[in-house]
Amino acid sequence: MPKVASSKEYIHRSRENGFNQLAEKPHVVCIPFPAHGHITPRLHLAKLLHYKDFHITLDGLPENNHKRLLKSRGSNSLDGLPNFRFEAIPDGLPRTDYSDVTQDIPSLADSTSKHCLVAFRNLLYRLNNSTPSSKIPPVTLVVYDGSMSFTLEAAEEFGIPKVFFWSPCACGLLGYTLYHTLVERGLTPPKGVKIKNRS
Repeated sequence: MPKVASSKEYIHRSRENGFNQLAEKPHVVCIPFPAHGHITPRLHLAKLLHYKDFHITLDGLPENNHKRLLKSRGSNSLDGLPNFRFEAIPDGLPRTDYSDVTQDIPSLADSTSKHCLVAFRNLLYRLNNSTPSSKIPPVTLVVYDGSMSFTLEAAEEFGIPKVFFWSPCACGLLGYTLYHTLVERGLTPPKGVKIKNRS
């Protein structure tokens, strides 16, 4: 892979070439876990940032999830949003005929952690090395989902700041924080239930 220019290097190069306005427009890449409860809050955040004149790339959406999003919100739900783009990266799972349902969550989590780093790294490289005629500014921030931690490694390689965005509800967060206590007290897993080891 060719040497990757950091966002700062790309901005400097763009300024030297007279593309100040493009280079100074903030560009946020939002990458949710590809499930509805993660995508929807990220889409709301992306729209708010877009309203504040950010260039937005909503990423991490395999094609079937993008289609499901448009189907649930209406095919014109993203009309009138210039500088708002969708990019799909493969999740590593085989495509099925059941494109209108969420994939098996444990398999999806395992697959994204193993297969998405290279695809996300390539996307950042492509976005940061776009031609000025494409009107895509360099990436200045990655907003990542806790379930998509591979983005941290890629963002650090490019010198791009990153922000963690937690989308589960308050009761979900409480469940996560108290889970170890439930295990210590023997309340979970329920007695007689065997937990399949996924490692």
